[in-house]
Amino acid sequence: MDLTESCILNHDEINHKIKRIAYQIYESNVEEQEVILAGIESNGYLFAKKLRTALLKICDIDPILCKVKIDKKNPTSPITTSITKELYTNKSLVLVDDVLNSGTTLIYGVKHFLDVPLKQFKTAVLVNRNHKKYPVKADFKGISLSTSINEHITVVFSGKKTKVILE
Repeated sequence: MDLTESCILNHDEINHKIKRIAYQIYESNVEEQEVILAGIESNGYLFAKKLRTALLKICDIDPILCKVKIDKKNPTSPITTSITKELYTNKSLVLVDDVLNSGTTLIYGVKHFLDVPLKQFKTAVLVNRNHKKYPVKADFKGISLSTSINEHITVVFSGKKTKVILE
């Protein structure tokens, strides 16, 4: 382990954050039959899967997973989703990512979904870094951190070794 690495959230703390965010999503969608959890590949999608599992335990809403593929090095390139636009038209949608850093990935993800009428559009992140380049915010967040621009956040989703690391 590098000496400059710090564990910000451990496995149990992450599970607690996931459960809390799932309740917030439920509260925002209590009248809905289903909600689309659009996870940005790859960690955002893994986070969305965990939110889906938590939602299934606490309510009758059918959480539908959608994988969102964004080229993070070139976010203006075409974005694709694992489900068709017809499946999320006029539905409640939550765009999910693991870390909100500059906001670039999230804002281009938001832009993609604005082409389709939605009933409600929210965003969820596990870690909000407060280094916004764009005016985008997370409606649901696990933790907010004020870090230096030189520091890096890594989310590891790996069985019982799930953790958030500050490097």
